[in-house]
Amino acid sequence: MKIHKTTIELGEQCTVQIPVANLPSGTEIDLFAHVFRSKIEGPTVLLIGGVHGDEINGVEIARRSVQDEIFESLLCGSVIAVPLLNVYGFINFSRGFPDGKDVNRGFPGTKSGSLSSRIAHTFTNVILPAADLAIDFHTGGNSIYNYPQARYTAKDPESLKLATEMNMPCLLKSGLIPKSLRKTAFNKGIPMVVFEGGESLRIDDFTVSEGLRAIKNVLISRGMIAGEKVEVETHSYTKKTWLRATRSGIVIIEKKSGEIVKKGDVLARITNPYNTYQSKVLSKVDGFIFGHNNNPVINKGDALFHIGYNLNK
Repeated sequence: MKIHKTTIELGEQCTVQIPVANLPSGTEIDLFAHVFRSKIEGPTVLLIGGVHGDEINGVEIARRSVQDEIFESLLCGSVIAVPLLNVYGFINFSRGFPDGKDVNRGFPGTKSGSLSSRIAHTFTNVILPAADLAIDFHTGGNSIYNYPQARYTAKDPESLKLATEMNMPCLLKSGLIPKSLRKTAFNKGIPMVVFEGGESLRIDDFTVSEGLRAIKNVLISRGMIAGEKVEVETHSYTKKTWLRATRSGIVIIEKKSGEIVKKGDVLARITNPYNTYQSKVLSKVDGFIFGHNNNPVINKGDALFHIGYNLNK
């Protein structure tokens, strides 16, 4: 296996440092890829965190997997862990780049493009080709908490297989977004599943532990490490919908992510500082809440609950 200018033989492990750009101050920005190889051939699993710089749970899951030495005794195959892709966003507490670009809408990138485009190009051409399958670790957006979940594409049975091996509490069929990392991997024939869990700019211990469990479950399923899978009940859905606020005010949440709901259930109540009204937020479907808004003050039309429905039995 060769990544950048480094050749990693069977039975070896190393950290490959790949220069991608400089800050205006002249500080060099590098991508770090931790590579672990068994002495026996097998699949190469790629783990990616921090595509969005403020999604710290994904960074922590990838970092912790290396710290916990999960890959030190691989029975076969290889693991590549990239804890942080969007260094710029990470140091600026931001989802995107200083140029305002979302790197996950700019793959496969270009060699002479913007900051985000150049990093996307480096990752696509230097690291991604080494992978046989991949997990991209993400976190909910601004004030949105996501219950640990795996998102796969129905266009690729291997991505469903990978998501099933992860055994997250919630399994969702999800379309491929143009110019996303997952779409780029799909175009290259590399099954990729998106893990979602937690809230941006906050480390959630439950999310991190579920991410680590997902990694171990996949490696055990593929015969890459020893052990028994730790499994939980999975709620699998083929459709999802956002339930939005019907008016502005203070929202009092009564149901949260991880709960099963029925059509007509009261999920929240909206009032205002003066108690001049109270409005119920009702579920429109039978389903599973896999995301909710933690912001207590909302405007009409704001997303409140992300609900999976159409149970996939």
